[in-house]
Amino acid sequence: MSEGDKAPNLAGQWGRRVDLLIVGGGVMGLWAALKAGRAGLDVLLVDEGWLGHGASYGHLGALMAHSPDKWNPKKQFQFDALLSLETEVRALEAETGLSSGYARAGRLVPLPKPHLRDIALRNEADARTNWRASDGRSFEWRLTDEAPDAGWPLSEGIEGGFVLETFAARANPRAFTSVLIAALQRLPNVATFECVAVVDLDAARASATLSSGETVGFGHAIIAAGYKAFPMLERLLPAREKVLGAPVKGQSAMMKADIDPSLPLIFLDGLYVVPHEGAQVAIGSTSENTFGEPFTTDEQLEDLIARARRLVPALEHAPVIDRWAGLRPKAMARDPLVGPLPDAERIIALTGGFKVSFGIAHRLAEAALQSVLATADVDIPPSFRVPHHLG
Repeated sequence: MSEGDKAPNLAGQWGRRVDLLIVGGGVMGLWAALKAGRAGLDVLLVDEGWLGHGASYGHLGALMAHSPDKWNPKKQFQFDALLSLETEVRALEAETGLSSGYARAGRLVPLPKPHLRDIALRNEADARTNWRASDGRSFEWRLTDEAPDAGWPLSEGIEGGFVLETFAARANPRAFTSVLIAALQRLPNVATFECVAVVDLDAARASATLSSGETVGFGHAIIAAGYKAFPMLERLLPAREKVLGAPVKGQSAMMKADIDPSLPLIFLDGLYVVPHEGAQVAIGSTSENTFGEPFTTDEQLEDLIARARRLVPALEHAPVIDRWAGLRPKAMARDPLVGPLPDAERIIALTGGFKVSFGIAHRLAEAALQSVLATADVDIPPSFRVPHHLG
């Protein structure tokens, strides 16, 4: 249920207490609400804006694994999460009748310099060992001298050839979050309220004061409010005086172009070109640690658009139909920040994913919920857990 900007009367619906309060309606919070609701908890999800309209509202939707070399538990976790995401998404699409725009289309990486071929060949061998699923599927990181489709992209100036890898996928972020929201709306024990902020969170009393004037009690609370989660969590750790993270600005664009959506996404020196269904191509994304206007696009995005037009001839005259700028949460310890706070275990962090959270949020949500549901331990990397970030 979504009440838009109306002040919700929670007392009449919940008796002023819920099993789980989730603060933040981005992809992290949506997954947590869905999994908690399916487990039978009474859930209240509040977002100070519109659901899915924060950092999850960009255009790219690129779902890529870490490179197959120097394999470690963190890379394995992400690989497994990205594999399981496909199963989760297909089930949600079947349940809701909606499309997320998901497809395992692969990725094409141009190699501008000849010496990059040697690195690509080593990674090709590593992929044969490390990019293997438990069900027997394997995925390639393959060096090729020609792009698989003429003009996607231009080969001019590409001296080392191309890497074509078959593991990467893509999804339309806005369609993806719409599928999650539709699935939540089917659960009678989950309520969602938009344009309602948490103005005070009392961990000792397990209560939250909302901008609507209501006070809500909770059994547990998950703070999944993107970059705004950092100061909320920091206020609950006053003695530590620890800065947990900061926002990083990103800009992206959507272009209208008759491009085959089955083509692999392109990545070159920070530029992503991602074909989507509906004759749309996403361009992005900047990563700006310093910025003046957080939600305004500027010349940095225009530069990416110009680079994309030069790289892909089919985009030369393609119109830009949407531009986006927003803030993504980056933890100071770089990795996602997940788990209960040491001195306030009813409060659980779920933020800090920055560029990787879109593809692994479903598994991070399970990890965040394990202390709430008393489920088996979710084997996330130690560097994701709160003690590492506070260390």
